[in-house]
Amino acid sequence: MLKYNLAFFILFVSTFNIAKAQEKKQAENVVITSSGKKTSVHANEKGELLINVSRKDVDRFKANGLVRYSDFGAKGDGKTDDIDAIAATHAFANQYKLSVKAGDGFTYYISGKNRTVIIQTNTDFGKAAFIIDDTNVKNREAHVFLVSSVKQSFKLKGVSTLKKNQAKIDVSLPATCLITVTDSNVKRYIRFGPNVNSGSAQTDIFMVDKNGNVDMNAPIIWDFDKITDITALPIDETLLTISGGRFTTIANREESKYNYYSRGLSIKRSNVLLTGLEHYVTGEGDYGAPYGGFINVKDCANVRVQNMLLTGHKVYQTIGRAGVTVSMGTYDISPSRALNISFVNCRQTNDINDNKYWGIMGSNFCKNILYDSCILSRFDAHQGVANATIRNSTLGHQGINAIGSGNFTVENSTVYSRSFINLRNDYGSTWQGEFFIRNCVFVPSGGKNSSASLIGGANAGQHDFGYTCYMPERITIENLRIDDSKHPADYQGPAIFSNFNPKMTDDTYKEKFPYIKTKEVILRNVTTASGKSLRVSDNTYMFRDVKIR
Repeated sequence: MLKYNLAFFILFVSTFNIAKAQEKKQAENVVITSSGKKTSVHANEKGELLINVSRKDVDRFKANGLVRYSDFGAKGDGKTDDIDAIAATHAFANQYKLSVKAGDGFTYYISGKNRTVIIQTNTDFGKAAFIIDDTNVKNREAHVFLVSSVKQSFKLKGVSTLKKNQAKIDVSLPATCLITVTDSNVKRYIRFGPNVNSGSAQTDIFMVDKNGNVDMNAPIIWDFDKITDITALPIDETLLTISGGRFTTIANREESKYNYYSRGLSIKRSNVLLTGLEHYVTGEGDYGAPYGGFINVKDCANVRVQNMLLTGHKVYQTIGRAGVTVSMGTYDISPSRALNISFVNCRQTNDINDNKYWGIMGSNFCKNILYDSCILSRFDAHQGVANATIRNSTLGHQGINAIGSGNFTVENSTVYSRSFINLRNDYGSTWQGEFFIRNCVFVPSGGKNSSASLIGGANAGQHDFGYTCYMPERITIENLRIDDSKHPADYQGPAIFSNFNPKMTDDTYKEKFPYIKTKEVILRNVTTASGKSLRVSDNTYMFRDVKIR
C-alpha cells in the first residue's frame, strides 16, 4: 500500500519549482517551464505543446485562483485557431488546481488539429462561443475536450473469477473504486440483421468500496469463469463542474461510411456536473460520416448532465455488414460503460419528431441511466443497460429502445414512436427484469395513421446472441392514455405486444434458442382515444400463457 501511495504521489502531485524553472511534462504531451519575463505558448516539430509562464504571471494566476484563455494567447476572434492556447490554459490550471474561465462574448475557433484539451479543474465556458471545424480533421478519433481524473488506474491482483450478483470481492483497496473487468474468451451481444457482427468481449463495470463490498445498486451482471483483464480506478471524491458555452460543430464532409467522429467533450472522470452547455451543428450536406456523441461519458460514475441544448445529426446511409443499405447511427450524447448517469432538463434544437435526424442518444454497457424532464428524440441502450428510468419527459420519433436487465421505469412521460418501448431485435429483444409504466401518454407513430403496440420487438429463436433472451418477466402499466385516434380501417385496437415472431403460430414451430416470454401483465386504468380495448397481441399463440390482470 505504501509503495502504491508513493507512486501515486510522485505521478500526480504538483512539484512545480519556480525558482529552479523545473520542467513538468504532462499526460497531454505538454511541457511547462517558468523562466524569463514573457508567457508564451508554441508547438514544436513533435507536436508537443511548450508553455513558458513568467514568474510574475504564475504569482498572479495563483492569487486570482483562476486562469483565462486570453492569458495564454487566445484571440477569441472566431478566425484564429485557439486550440493550442486553450489546451495550454487547462494544462497550467491542472498543474496548480486553478479554475478556468472563458471570455464572455469571445468566439474561439478550433481547427482540426490533433490536439486534445485535458480538463481536470472547474471550468466556466460562460457566454463564450466555440466553433469546432470538422471539415479538415487530422484525427477524427481524438476528442476536443477530455475531462479526466487525476487518479491512476491499476491492475487488480488476486481476482480470477466473479459471479453474477456477487456482493463482495476479496480485495483491499485504497478507496472506493470502479472495477472494469473483461473475459475476451466469451462473446456477448452477437448482433443480428443488416449490421450483423461476431459480438463483443464480455465486460462489466461496477463500484466497490475499500473493503471489497460491491454497490448492489449497480450489480455484477455476468458470471466470469475466467478474467482476461481487470482494473481498478479510485473514484474522484470531489465534484468537478463544467458550465456554459455555446458550441457549434461545422460538420465533416467525409464519405458516408462508419468512420465515427469523436470531436466533442468526453467525460472520463467520476463525480462531474456538466450544466448549461449548448451544442449546434451546421454544414451538414448530402453526405458525411457519423458522430459518436458530442457529449461522451465513459468509464466513470456519478455524472449529471443538465440544462443542455443539443442537436440531432442528419441521417446518412451506407452499406452494412450484411451487404444491404443501412441508416448510420449518429449521436450527440453517448454514454458507454458508465454508472449512475443522469440527463436532466435536456432538449434539442431540432424537432424531436423529424425523422431526417437520427435519435440523439445511444448507449452501451451502462447501469442506472436517468432521463428527467427531457425533451429528446430518443433513449437507446444498444449493448445493454442495467436499470433505467425516464420521468417527466417527452420522447420523439425514435422513442425508447433498449435491451438489458433490472427495472425499467417510465413515468409521467409522453412517447411518440411506433412502440411505447421497443426491445431491440438486433440484440434479441431481451430484458431480464421488469417494466413499470405509470401516468404516461402514448401517441403511436407521432399521430400518424398506424396500429399501436406498447412493447415492440422481434426474436425468432434461431440466432445465438451470446445469452439467453428474455422478455420482461412482469409488466405493470398504470394510468396510460393511448392516443390512437388515427388508425387503419381494420384496426382491432392497441396490442400489449407486437408480433415478435409471425412464424410461431402453433406447437410445430421450434426455437433453436428459446426466447423466455413474459409471465404477467398488470393493467390499471388504460384508456384509448379510439375507444377500442387493449389486446394481448396479433400473435395470440405466442403469448397464450401471459397472465393479464
